[in-house]
Amino acid sequence: MAELRNRSAFYEYAIEDKFIAGMVLLGTEIKSIRQSRVSFNDSFCYFSKGELFVKSLHITEYSHGAYANHDPLRERKLLLTKRELRKMENKIKEKGFTIIPLRIFMTEKGLAKMEIGLGRGKKLHDKRESIKQRDTQREIKRYLK
Repeated sequence: MAELRNRSAFYEYAIEDKFIAGMVLLGTEIKSIRQSRVSFNDSFCYFSKGELFVKSLHITEYSHGAYANHDPLRERKLLLTKRELRKMENKIKEKGFTIIPLRIFMTEKGLAKMEIGLGRGKKLHDKRESIKQRDTQREIKRYLK
């Protein structure tokens, strides 16, 4: 299975730190993730009672799920160490920081993990700079071929 990436995250945010978190999932959710049926649109992470949750992560219902299917937009708990959670919570209290899901991937053991990033929202001129860098990289690749 290929990893699932949140492409817009790197365009919208300047990522300063990354963490790998486990996810609390239902059986039909893991089957949908294996089929790459995930959408990161408007998804974000937030703290509630010292625990980290991801909201608005759309995992499509499993096609053969019948009565045991899951809610596609339910909030999912993320599993991190206490030290990582404290570090993130302190950063979030600073102005402008947010936690964004960057990608979902499978480990060798078959577990679904989420890479989350601690980022600051980019301004319009920063986004233009990102577009410019992407275009120059594309031109270099085209020239080298």
